[in-house]
Amino acid sequence: MPLMTLEWKVVIDAADPHAQAGFWAQALGYEIEDNSPLVEHLLGLGAVPEAVTTTAHGRRAWLDLAAVRHPDDPYDEQSGAGRGRRLLFQRVPEPKTVKNRLHLDLHAGPDRIEPEVARLEGLGAKVKREVAEQGGTWTVMTDPEGNEFCVS
Repeated sequence: MPLMTLEWKVVIDAADPHAQAGFWAQALGYEIEDNSPLVEHLLGLGAVPEAVTTTAHGRRAWLDLAAVRHPDDPYDEQSGAGRGRRLLFQRVPEPKTVKNRLHLDLHAGPDRIEPEVARLEGLGAKVKREVAEQGGTWTVMTDPEGNEFCVS
């Protein structure tokens, strides 16, 4: 039987999925997914209540979910959901309490680490520590909700 590839996304728990989507869209140069056509359609059918929706980034959205996708990747025009490189933020009630078991590495290149770190700090990220090892150097940062990521 031939090996079948799978589509995937990284799902990140968040206190405020829309703020996280805004940060990561700016950090990565991604687009915030526009789910408003699907949300409006389902509201019009009475299939979902108003209480599960909100207005975010100037359009109707799901209250507890927000996603960002690479601008060059395909997406479903009816739902707005990306079919490529994608981060989905889902609201959870509990706060982050321990180090992430999974994190993103952003590759800026050795000459661009410092300016990229400064840009990300301007978006709300914080520097956690600088690392210099035999294999290279990188900066460990946290996003506005404390999730770790690295810039190298």
